Amino acid sequence: MTNPFENDDTQYLVLTNHETQHSLWPADLEVPAGWETQHGPDERTACLAYIEENWRDMRPASLIADMAKSG
Repeated sequence: MTNPFENDDTQYLVLTNHETQHSLWPADLEVPAGWETQHGPDERTACLAYIEENWRDMRPASLIADMAKSG
């Protein structure tokens, strides 16, 4: 069985959660609770490019907010 997250012939989605964290997700699987689609369905390489372009700060949104309050 191949890894469904590493198949170039599969359509993918880019998901985000409430912490603005991104995830590559096979389009034929149900989107997990707490995540929403931001891009796709699209080819794996296009979804990875979207993530690279749009997820510049890998810190969770709550950490960014806490650091802003204390800084």
